[in-house]
Amino acid sequence: MSSIENIIKPRTRDLGGFTVGRVLPYAKRRMVGPFVFFDEMGPAEFAPGTGIDVRPHPHIGLATVTYLFDGEIRHRDSLGFDQVIKPGDVNWMTAGRGIVHSERTDDARRAAGQKIHGIQSWLALPEDAAEAAPAFHHHPKTTLPVIEQDGVSMRLIAGTAFGKTSPVKTFSEMFYLGVEAAPGADIPLPDDHIERAIYITEGGVEVDGQAFSNATMLVFKPGSAPRITTTAASKLMLLGGEPLGKRLIWWNLVAVTQERIDQAKADWNASGEKGFKDTVFMLPPSETEFIPLPED
Repeated sequence: MSSIENIIKPRTRDLGGFTVGRVLPYAKRRMVGPFVFFDEMGPAEFAPGTGIDVRPHPHIGLATVTYLFDGEIRHRDSLGFDQVIKPGDVNWMTAGRGIVHSERTDDARRAAGQKIHGIQSWLALPEDAAEAAPAFHHHPKTTLPVIEQDGVSMRLIAGTAFGKTSPVKTFSEMFYLGVEAAPGADIPLPDDHIERAIYITEGGVEVDGQAFSNATMLVFKPGSAPRITTTAASKLMLLGGEPLGKRLIWWNLVAVTQERIDQAKADWNASGEKGFKDTVFMLPPSETEFIPLPED
């Protein structure tokens, strides 16, 4: 019997001149552990004079992490943090009761042009942490544990796996690994988490003899022991954790109840109308633009 529960191919989404592959949420699979949102950005080439400009927008009820393979993105948030995201680093933003951030290309990178490739994911917070104080933490890649075995190098982005624990503060039991593997390598899968998945960003794998190419997420049945072998030099993401229960997603807002979503929508509207002065949501320093609440 197959150890695979779901096979998910990304759906293309245009974020205003920048195309991503939306993997989660999926109609037949809304979450994997706490992972409630999973996008592959690129690979995309930005010509000189162009770049990413995601204007300030709000989040509640989640934590975000952008993990890059190529390129750089500058993060600014309403707590005052201003940090460049570089390949292999972890910028972990806890939205909790509410935060606002922007993602842009720096002037120097914009002038020169650059390649962007990475994964952006959201992790739902457990109910007892959904209204936690917002926070931001930067972790250079040199501070993250690395697990090596024959032909496989795994960087532990967050959570626990294979006896290691990432320094990133999380709110539920989970694991998130960035993997680089040679052709013909056996890929281990943590067996101490209920929900587990693999996403192929480059290369390909065989799972129990069935071949899969890049831009594919495979969600495994709980308790299964799949045999995963690379068919080419590959980059993979391993992810999962304990299930948290149903979550609602509307725009950039995640919550357990519709009432909490509606409150955040009203707060964002009211903050904009008051010019973000002494309001629930504030703009990052030096930012003057913002994304209005969508009508639909």
